[in-house]
Amino acid sequence: MSQLALPLKLQDHAVFESFLPTGNESAVAYLTGAVTAQDEPGCWLWGPRSTGKTHLLQAVCERTKDRAQFVPLQELAAAGPDILDGLHTRPFVCIDDVHQVAGDEDWELGLFALCNSLADAGGTLICATDTAPRESQFQLPDLKSRFSRLPIFQLQALDEDARVQALQLRARHRGLELPAETANFLLVRSKRDMSSLCWILDMLDQAAMKAQRRLTVPFVKEVLDANPSG
Repeated sequence: MSQLALPLKLQDHAVFESFLPTGNESAVAYLTGAVTAQDEPGCWLWGPRSTGKTHLLQAVCERTKDRAQFVPLQELAAAGPDILDGLHTRPFVCIDDVHQVAGDEDWELGLFALCNSLADAGGTLICATDTAPRESQFQLPDLKSRFSRLPIFQLQALDEDARVQALQLRARHRGLELPAETANFLLVRSKRDMSSLCWILDMLDQAAMKAQRRLTVPFVKEVLDANPSG
């Protein structure tokens, strides 16, 4: 069994059903196929912040339940590569922010050993980061070669219209009605990256539930005025 005894909680919204695939249809199709067929080697997801990399990794874990392990290296890099021991027993290993350990010899050796063990076990390795494998800062040639042989998908940021659709999709997944007028108001009033927009939507969800109000523009403006950090 894996020594990664960490109660890592997945975000409740991070499922395939709440991810708008616009511009990233190939990556979503590959991942949804992989969790069904269970015979894919995995893939390398890369792109700038707020393009949905973490969402997709967690969606894989949600779909495959206890057959998967989510490894967020932004949080776990300091724990050392021993946390990888035994992970090859999981059919799916999803490593987020893998660039966090690039250049660390011990981590690179640990990742290379994991790649080999997963390949021998017929497992699936899914990595997410901010660059393509050839542009990464990994120093171990064999590891870089392993990563480069994975199917590679560059995730694209959503344009403004798609962001409105993505917010409405996430709202529906949470049982909320988000009118287009309100979604467009959010894009004007707040930061436009999806991470910030989704955080604000979560806050509005809680406020609407407490006040028993709909997400109209006046109500949203009232909540945002009361929470200027949003």
